[in-house]
This record gives sequence, C-alpha cells and structure tokens, in this order.
Amino acid sequence: MFHPSPLVARLCLAAGMALVGVYVALSKPLVVALPVFLLAWLRFGIAAIAMLPWLKKPASEGPMSRRTQGLVFLESFLGNFLFSICMLYGVSMTTAVSAGVILAAIPATVALLSWLLLRERIGLRVWAAVACGVLGMGLLALSKQEHLAQSLPAPEADLVSKNPLWGNLLVFGAVLCEAAYAVIGKKLTGSIGPKRISALINLWGLALMTPMGVYLALSFPFAGVHPGIWVLLVFYAMAASIGTVWLWMTGLRVVPAAQAGVYTVLLPVATALTGVLVLGETLGAMQLLAFGVALLGVLLATLP
Repeated sequence: MFHPSPLVARLCLAAGMALVGVYVALSKPLVVALPVFLLAWLRFGIAAIAMLPWLKKPASEGPMSRRTQGLVFLESFLGNFLFSICMLYGVSMTTAVSAGVILAAIPATVALLSWLLLRERIGLRVWAAVACGVLGMGLLALSKQEHLAQSLPAPEADLVSKNPLWGNLLVFGAVLCEAAYAVIGKKLTGSIGPKRISALINLWGLALMTPMGVYLALSFPFAGVHPGIWVLLVFYAMAASIGTVWLWMTGLRVVPAAQAGVYTVLLPVATALTGVLVLGETLGAMQLLAFGVALLGVLLATLP
C-alpha cells in the first residue's frame, strides 16, 4: 500500500483542494445546461465506469468491518450527496459575500471535529493557521460585495432578498458536511487504500442520486445540449469523483485531519483564480491581500 512522505502528502492535500476550487468554478456552465440532480447522477455514473478496476480489494487489505462499511456510506452521504445539494442550492438563495464568509469556517470546523472525535492535539500554530484562513476568506468574500451588487441579475437579486436565511443555513450545512468528510476520511485511510475509498464512496453517490437522476433523465432533451458541455461534464466527473478524492485520501494517510483542514482555504482561492484566469473576472487589491493571508495560514500549518 502506498505511503507518501510528509511533503508529498501535504502537496496532495493542497492539489486536491485546489482542484475542487477549479471544477467548482468551471461547473457554472454545467448547472445552467443540466438540472442539479441529473448533473450529479451523470457525474457519478461516468466516474463509476472509470473506477471499476479500483473496486477490487487489494491483497494487502483485510475484509471491511460493519463499522468501516458504515463510515464509507457516511463519507459519501455527507461529502458527496449532501454537500453538493447544500452548496448548489444554498449559494442560489444567499449572496456570494455571505456564502464566502461562511465557507471560511471550514478549517476551524475540521479542527474542532478532529479534536472532538479523533482526539487530535491542536497546537497554537494550527489554530493560528485556521485564523489566517478565516481572515483571508473573509477579506476575499467582503471584497466581492460591490461587484456582486453591480452584476447580479434582477430575478436572482429578488431570490437572494427573499431567502437569505435558508441560503446561509444550507451553506453552513455544506461546511459541516465538508468537515465531516475530512474527519471520516482520516478514519477510513487507516484500513482502506485511497483508490478503493474513492471508488466505494462514488458508487454510493451514484446509488443515492439514481432515483432523481433517472426521473429527470426520462424527460430531459439531451439532443439540445452543446457538445462542449459533454466534454466539460467528463472533466467534472474525473476531477470531482476521482482526482480530488484520491489526492485527499492519499494526503490523509500521513497528515492529521486538523492540519489537513487548513488546506480547505485553497478551495475558494482556486475558485476565484479560475474565475479571473478562465472566466474573465477581475481581481483587486483586497482579493490579493486575502490570498496572501490564506497562504500564510498554509505555511504556518506545514513548515517545520
């Protein structure tokens, strides 16, 4: 079984969260072209086909206990199924400013859950790193307020004004799901390899999304979807269900969950950078300051 060095493990965690940020930004055209549940069902289905070889149990792994099987289901239910629903629908009901500030609580939530559930020791430097992540993402979110007010379409603005409380609660639910995903993943990596974890939780995600996915697929006009959307869908499936999960689970084999949680600050950073470099959005001085503070937190958590 592959055991990465501490440096490689941390690079895997950073790359995994950065990749999440990239595909979140690039999934905007997908959400416009496909219903959320249908999109998620197709994502899990494509990845399931690609990961069929990963389902086979290696000779070095023992049989899964009932507790491990339950943790695999929870990992998929919280980290795949509920996270996607809470995030996509939550952001549609609240402002980007509010969502960004709430998402900045992911590192602190991971650290707290690791302390409560895994009994991991949380040092002052990790807490300082968590504080940097929260401050950096708060600055990033607040810096978008003026741009949001100028660019928000009227129907969306009306939706935001009517449902901010529900939207904020759903985004906070996504924070809890992501934190639980990190902590449960740490427990699983002790007995199952990263590839098999990726395949198993994707299979559960496919099963959970199938009822709504099939229902929507029966009446959806697939012929009207642009070919470029299908290419983007394949990338989304490979990145979301295979690349990010494997990178994250590989890193968790070595890095404590509380420290790994700090790397979640790279998710909104990568999303914003993708928006600037690919989608043509602007990046001001406040965003640059936020990136600097967030990356300082990563250095505090990783440098010896």
